[in-house]
Amino acid sequence: MNILFINSIAKHKFGGGERWMIKAARGLLDKGHAVTLASKTGARILDEAKKAGIPTIALSIHADISPLATFRIFRYLKKNSIDVLICNLNKDIRVAGLAARFAKTPLVLHRHGVGLCGKKWKHKVTLTHLTDGIITNTESIKQMYLGYGWFEEHFIKVIYNGIEKKEGITPYDYTALFPGKRIIFSAGRLAQEKGFDDLVMAAKQLRSRRSDFAVVIAGEGKLEASLKALVKRQGLENTVRFIGYVSPVDPYTAGCDIFVLPSRWEGMPNAVMEAMALGVPIVATSVNGVNELMIANETGLIVPHSDVNALAGALEKLLDDTALGIKLSLAARERVERCFSYRTMIDNLETFLKMRLDEKRPR
Repeated sequence: MNILFINSIAKHKFGGGERWMIKAARGLLDKGHAVTLASKTGARILDEAKKAGIPTIALSIHADISPLATFRIFRYLKKNSIDVLICNLNKDIRVAGLAARFAKTPLVLHRHGVGLCGKKWKHKVTLTHLTDGIITNTESIKQMYLGYGWFEEHFIKVIYNGIEKKEGITPYDYTALFPGKRIIFSAGRLAQEKGFDDLVMAAKQLRSRRSDFAVVIAGEGKLEASLKALVKRQGLENTVRFIGYVSPVDPYTAGCDIFVLPSRWEGMPNAVMEAMALGVPIVATSVNGVNELMIANETGLIVPHSDVNALAGALEKLLDDTALGIKLSLAARERVERCFSYRTMIDNLETFLKMRLDEKRPR
């Protein structure tokens, strides 16, 4: 297959959807397919793709309607005889999907790592006319979309994210930052949906009762200034630390005592999957893919999202019960290796693409 991935996310952004795209592209390349990843000139995802040995091209999409971009992508699709186009954002489908229809590209798919489709006419028109299917990573998103009444069951395919075995990771030593403290670690974009303000307030509750812990948050985003201001207002400058974007993040996860996902909404959270693979005790909020990835009280602790009291309580439970943390983390590692391997993800993706491409090609 000749496959083109398009992801027009902002140049500086790089999150779970971008990581999935690079993993998928690399895996399909390793299986012998021709794969190219396209994004804006200077985008971080292009840099990361190049590091992974994935061929890249600059194809910029800046708006939902762009005749020039559509024409450029049309020429690329025709010239390179693309069989499969996989798009990331809604505007990617509206611009590149339209180009694919003109170019008669056999298979056009939209990949949804989070709920990108609302019950609006523009989403219905876009997805039913410019795509041949949706790939998502949680059953909850699939059921939400089926509830709109626009799609047949086979139109939406759930392919769970996959992760490689975590071997040879040297845990980060937090001693210089917080000597003698238990480390609660989290990572992600500093955005509203990630719930880091709830984590700060949970730390405030814990700090009123104990001083044996510290919270470290890795990531960058538009809420950085306001979150740091919240930490200062709560008098937590010596308890909560923002360390910015770090890559790779695995050593920081491996070196902590508890990994926490305080999100208000997610798709299939890669950060939780990585913590499970590294054998770290986890507290996560009950959002979308968390309930499919984890088993409550067996592979980690799950609490309602936006519930600061519950979040603080779960963190304190693991701070107090080291044996419980070890038990949960061992079960989590076994589950992720059995059910969410990288090889399984790529095999399932390749099988799905081949099947749908065979269905779409004229006989």
